[in-house]
Amino acid sequence: MSYAALKIIHVISAIFSYLLFTLRGVWMMQDSPILQRRWVKILPHVIDTVLLASAVTLVTMIHQYPGISTWLSAKIGGLLLYIILGMMALRFGKTRKIKTIAWITAQIVFFYIVLVALTKNPSVFY
Repeated sequence: MSYAALKIIHVISAIFSYLLFTLRGVWMMQDSPILQRRWVKILPHVIDTVLLASAVTLVTMIHQYPGISTWLSAKIGGLLLYIILGMMALRFGKTRKIKTIAWITAQIVFFYIVLVALTKNPSVFY
């Protein structure tokens, strides 16, 4: 598969992952029973698997690796923080306030990851 096609798959899966995370956060704040539907529990894993697989393939294609490329290390660090915040927001937060704060913070981290990807600069705020 070409680099361009793989990058499109990566970007589209990142968009779908973010949109679904946002929607699930809204449902969480509304105490919606939709969160308990089977597709809502399975689809994020499918999308995120495509996202991760495309990311790993892109990294090997461009020969830039975490620990060597600072921007890539920042993206992975941001991704780990995003995952932890997402888990707090949608599963492990004790109160709705904690879940909402984690959800909002995860959104900010997601946009940091996108900015780093676009600029190839981990210091996007400097």
